[in-house]
Amino acid sequence: MRIGMCGAFLPDNMDDLTPETCKRVRDMGFSGIFTRFRANDPHTTPREKAERVRKLLADENLRLYQVTGYWQNLVTPDETARAESVKTVQAALRLASWLGARGIDTGPGSMNPAGPWFPHPYNWSAEARRQLVKSLKECAAAAEDTDVYLSMEGHQLVTLESAEVTNEVLAEVDSPRVTSDYDSANWITRGEVFDTASAVNRHFDVLGSRIISCHAKDIWIENRLSVHLQDGCPGQGNMDFHNLFRRMEALSSDFPVIVEGATSEEMPAVGKLFTQIAGELGIRLLNADEEPA
Repeated sequence: MRIGMCGAFLPDNMDDLTPETCKRVRDMGFSGIFTRFRANDPHTTPREKAERVRKLLADENLRLYQVTGYWQNLVTPDETARAESVKTVQAALRLASWLGARGIDTGPGSMNPAGPWFPHPYNWSAEARRQLVKSLKECAAAAEDTDVYLSMEGHQLVTLESAEVTNEVLAEVDSPRVTSDYDSANWITRGEVFDTASAVNRHFDVLGSRIISCHAKDIWIENRLSVHLQDGCPGQGNMDFHNLFRRMEALSSDFPVIVEGATSEEMPAVGKLFTQIAGELGIRLLNADEEPA
């Protein structure tokens, strides 16, 4: 298995990634990163900037597991806006290939103007699903040409509201490079939050080999008089990471499990926790320069 990290102290601008940052990542036990690089427009960032990062990571023995897909709206009924969103994903795939990234991560978007992961009734409509399939089919050739995974992340509040819907959408798109980035917290319901192992098993049974990477977040239910499920730093909630690791390792020891939801201060403890869990399960954690047996 490979373990990586995202967020925390990683910079928003690729120009700010340094050897010191890379050493900090390695010292916590991670072999790679997921970078969002919000400051770098995929339409305008020059190739030489990306190739500097690619060389830096190679020199520092780190892999670039994922970069961002920029959270554009792939489900909108506005065809002009949807076409622009497709162009952004295609540009993100090109930039990812220059960076040497394994894949990009994005959600389907949302019709909620407050953000791409927030609820709107249209998100769960048949039209939204049709628009998403259309968008992903238009992006598939770019993913295949660049040899970069277009990894879709789901959540209960957006069009990819469940493992079942995600599986149906990906089957309809039918591209080996349009896949699932499984987030351990995003589909956990109130009825599952105290039995996350069963929920994770169901998700993996449904999606199977469509999963090619994982965002490892924790989840818990808060003491409120309306239901509130909070996700966050691994080790603080109810997620059964032992089971999550077993299911990911069974898919492939080459697939990355990427810590999400941890602050810079929390990240060293999560690195130790994940190393400990892997050891308890007899799972070998691969360094960036190691290949699976």
